[in-house]
Amino acid sequence: MRQLATALLLLASALLPAQAQFIGFRQVLDRPERPQPQARVAYGALPPQQAELWLPPASAGPGPHPVVLMVHGGCWRADLPGPELLAWQAEALRQRGVAVYSVTYRRLGAAGAPEGEANGGYPATFQDLAQAADHLRTLAAQHPLDLQRVTATGHSAGGHLALWLAARKNLPASSPLHRAQPLPIHAVVPVAGVGDLAWGAPFVGGACGADTIPRLVNAAQRGTAAWADTSPAALLPLGVPVWMVSGLYDPIVAPAHARRYQRLAVDKADTPVRLLTLDEAGHFELIAPWTDAGRAVVQRLAEIAKAPASP
Repeated sequence: MRQLATALLLLASALLPAQAQFIGFRQVLDRPERPQPQARVAYGALPPQQAELWLPPASAGPGPHPVVLMVHGGCWRADLPGPELLAWQAEALRQRGVAVYSVTYRRLGAAGAPEGEANGGYPATFQDLAQAADHLRTLAAQHPLDLQRVTATGHSAGGHLALWLAARKNLPASSPLHRAQPLPIHAVVPVAGVGDLAWGAPFVGGACGADTIPRLVNAAQRGTAAWADTSPAALLPLGVPVWMVSGLYDPIVAPAHARRYQRLAVDKADTPVRLLTLDEAGHFELIAPWTDAGRAVVQRLAEIAKAPASP
């Protein structure tokens, strides 16, 4: 099976259009006049435990507004860009009447930080995401946020973490990641996300570093048990709608990752997982709303977020 997946990834690379000019993260990060959130909030006491709040304009009405809980990627590593890479996507959603809560968290390799409290990995990265999500209850008492319509999304590594937020309700009480009464997630839209962390680690390692995902889950000490509370695939079924978004020519997280997660969800009799594979798109077009692929992602996210809450 792994040989087949490798063949599919190689085929995707071989099928790249001859004249394709896909954008890199610098073309997103360095785009001039980057929009800014309406507020920045701390959900914890540590410096990385921060979030941005993007509130819809007055023309969207008084609310309460549906919420997109947005998780940035960057290979789970502190040396790569964070929420600033998603500012354009957040602004595009805000203009469509959706509130965006864009969070950051402790990541691997924080500059000058020892392994442990100020650094990321297991359990800190996951505990931060849980704490950030649950902090939405506090923010909803201060801002017009509709917590009956919370959609989790994230790009790349953030796609994995968005899925994990929806899956954490299935964590066993024995896990250090378990929290009582986690904030309900009503839909998940991973954008170039990795749903099966164990299966995907060797492929993503080509871009993120071969040891990155093993370090993230502390596989050296935890062995195969490391996937049980960190990989969304191990926590199926989620019981909420999932749309897996992929760029057809993504060299970092190929569409094969989404297809595998969809199949695993079927095996677990989960709520159907839908695939949205966008042509003429690599990895970063998906978060660049001035591209056709980026516009399509924003449009789909807004439709899902604004859908009526399930009874």
